[in-house]
Amino acid sequence: MAIYRASVLKTMALFDFTLEKTSGSARAGRFATAHGEVQTPLFMPVGTHATVKGVLPDQLHELDAQVILANTYHLFLRPGTDVVEAAGGLHRFMNWDGPILTDSGGFQIFSLADTLTLDDDGVAFRSIYDGSKQRWTPEDNMDIQQRLGADIVMQLDQCAPYPATREFVERAMELSAHWAKRCLVAHTRSDQALFGIVQGGMHLDLRLESVKCLREIGEESAAAGHKDFAGFGIGGYSVGEEHDIMFETLGQVAASLPATKPRYLMGVGNPTTLLRAVRDGVDMFDCVLPTRTARMGTAFSSTGRMNIRNAQYTRDFSPLDEQCSCPVCAHYSRAYIRHLVKSNEMLGGILLSLHNLFFLLDLMRRAREAILAGSFEAFYQDWMNSPARDDY
Repeated sequence: MAIYRASVLKTMALFDFTLEKTSGSARAGRFATAHGEVQTPLFMPVGTHATVKGVLPDQLHELDAQVILANTYHLFLRPGTDVVEAAGGLHRFMNWDGPILTDSGGFQIFSLADTLTLDDDGVAFRSIYDGSKQRWTPEDNMDIQQRLGADIVMQLDQCAPYPATREFVERAMELSAHWAKRCLVAHTRSDQALFGIVQGGMHLDLRLESVKCLREIGEESAAAGHKDFAGFGIGGYSVGEEHDIMFETLGQVAASLPATKPRYLMGVGNPTTLLRAVRDGVDMFDCVLPTRTARMGTAFSSTGRMNIRNAQYTRDFSPLDEQCSCPVCAHYSRAYIRHLVKSNEMLGGILLSLHNLFFLLDLMRRAREAILAGSFEAFYQDWMNSPARDDY
């Protein structure tokens, strides 16, 4: 039986971002979507194929997940936009009644550089499933995402790899800005928030130029009586560089974005990195890390990463993390989960996925509470001085 429960937004206008409190540069806010109001800072579990691997929608609710991310590239190719649209959109298709964000799929396309042809108008690529030839313009991408029906959608952009020449990165930034304008014109669905994406690699001047372009595009659109970007993604980080390199520019990039709109650092899920980015003024995050590492037998904990396959856990009947209040730690032991993982039982990966997701969701919840209390810096320093800090 379907458990779809459409929520009703009552307290805020659609796409309003309310900044409730700051603590240094860290921000606590609320963002209104068509499927409910979300509280920031937040982590979004990734459901690439319209499913968070091994985790039921009800379990995600129990973990207090607020937004689920799905991927336009993969859903366009399989099962196809028409199938999801015929089902009533992503919410009904995947039986998730909360907010959904769809990435444009640009990262996936440009990560397969040997299979694509790029020009100013769009990009041609081959399906990873059957090798079929496909082509997207920014207008095509907006049409697909509008038909999929997520609450938050991302512009089509070109994500430069690392390392790359400055010339390549600058061209990708300029093309992404050009496409952002076309996406804003093409996007007409009134119950969806469209985010622009900041590019520019590790070059601060290019990053700030990207922000300037996006702000001007949105302001010109709003002045003409059309929509502005509802928020901004910060893309092109965590693409192979050391995270310390990212933090050389991230704070200045975040500060250059409008204070009245959410800031989303794309593709980051390391606990220490999340807290460092919150401290720099970022509001939203997503990553496959908690579920992917879970399927490999890794558990997050307050003392660092645990490889549950290790023999030391064979007779360890304590929970994964003594400080964790998730359902897994309440009911299952390290010994049992190790047994499942070593026996290749799927339940092992499921339990570790639930635990790891809770760990990041709860970390963001506690960061938010610290911001609201005006004590985020102390919270941050406690983490940075903890045994876990260097293990992430």
